Amino acid sequence: MNPSSQLRRYPTRRAVLGAAVAGAALPVLGGCVTGGEDDTAEAASGAKTAENPLGVPDKTPLEVVIFKGGYGDEYAVNAESLYKQRYPGATVDHKGIQKVGEALQPRFVADTPPDVVDNTGAGRLDLATLVGAGKLSDLADLLDAPSLDDPAKKVRDTLLPGVVDDGTFDNKVQTLNFTYTVWGLWYSKPLFDKHGWTFPTTWDAMLALCEQIKKAGVAPWTYQGKYPEYLNDPLLAMAAKAGGPDLVKAVDNLEPNAWKQPGLVDAASAIAELAGKGYILSGSEALSHTEAQAAWSQSQVAIIPCGSWLEAEQKGITPDGFDMVMAPAPALSSGDKLPQTALQGASSESFIVPAKAKNPRGGLEFLRILFSTTAAKRFAELNSTMPSVAGALEGLTLSSGLGSVKTAVDAAGPNTFTYRFRTWYAPLAKAVDDATGELATRRITPAQWSDRVQKAADAVATDTAVKKYQR
Repeated sequence: MNPSSQLRRYPTRRAVLGAAVAGAALPVLGGCVTGGEDDTAEAASGAKTAENPLGVPDKTPLEVVIFKGGYGDEYAVNAESLYKQRYPGATVDHKGIQKVGEALQPRFVADTPPDVVDNTGAGRLDLATLVGAGKLSDLADLLDAPSLDDPAKKVRDTLLPGVVDDGTFDNKVQTLNFTYTVWGLWYSKPLFDKHGWTFPTTWDAMLALCEQIKKAGVAPWTYQGKYPEYLNDPLLAMAAKAGGPDLVKAVDNLEPNAWKQPGLVDAASAIAELAGKGYILSGSEALSHTEAQAAWSQSQVAIIPCGSWLEAEQKGITPDGFDMVMAPAPALSSGDKLPQTALQGASSESFIVPAKAKNPRGGLEFLRILFSTTAAKRFAELNSTMPSVAGALEGLTLSSGLGSVKTAVDAAGPNTFTYRFRTWYAPLAKAVDDATGELATRRITPAQWSDRVQKAADAVATDTAVKKYQR
């Protein structure tokens, strides 16, 4: 799940991987409903210089809390060592933990938080609640500071497309996501080569391929049935390609009948067609992510949807020579508004600097170091995962999976997209997941799927207690 991935690193997955983008975050902070930067006590600061543009106090301790999931915490320890080289008078208190929310909720309530937090995992603190309570620092100073690699470039100019937007709430960047997750369809290149199969770029070609795969005695598709959000990825990706950015915007902005747009209904129909033709491994709805991915790794299944954390998550499980690769979801039709190479991508592994930190300048500087090419390359080497720092993979020998992710990102160019409703409106995200689970088991039709999700979206739109966001 580190994928938790913004995200999409979803929470279910983040619990596993420590990766993307969401679900079991703590909904409230108890008494943490007021306060914020306006009444923050004066924090430690140092003189600003060319070498110290953020004014870090050299001798002030720095407390760093890292979610120690599938990515581990060695990459953070590496960044901390770079911090200590720059500020030899400082000590760094490193904590690698699992349940970030459980450990830190009392400290946020008491206004005694750490200086920088990797707020990730199934039990992470809820960002919307932290933002609403004024508990997070505005990261503008960090983004406008000179990057560590090239002082002529600001930190914001070294990040991949969408990273700044992913962390923006109420026109302030209040979280910065370290990994870049893309979603696609995964397969074993040697398995495809053995049978002479070519990965399809259109949905019609996908159905034709699935028939060939089935005749070869292999199940065409499976998915992580207990967590149907995984199957939402190709569904929503095909819908976005069909309807373009306007479709995505309508969904996120809770526009009337957004979920009844033709692109979404057609994409839901495509998933229903897979199930109806028997192209999904029997019993997939009962499989956990590990069980579904194990069946796929054993070549019992040809194709599985997942985020780009998959290779790291399957490390030690996938047999040698499996050589997994990722491809974008197919195009629904020749009339799609985005090219087939377009990718659903978003940053994840969310880092925050609490407003009431004792050393917020040090927290910002730690992130400036972490988001440098040097630190990002080390992360990529350790975890076969793409950081959100542009150019971080250049010069590295990439595994088959990570290499295919880079190839797909390069091919997509500016044609990347992401939905924000999952981060903004957890009840709607759950409604979509539940409906897709029912769709894949043929318990509801595509039209019923659309009606059901639209009803949930309307409930969120009319709930005055829910803060609304716009894009």
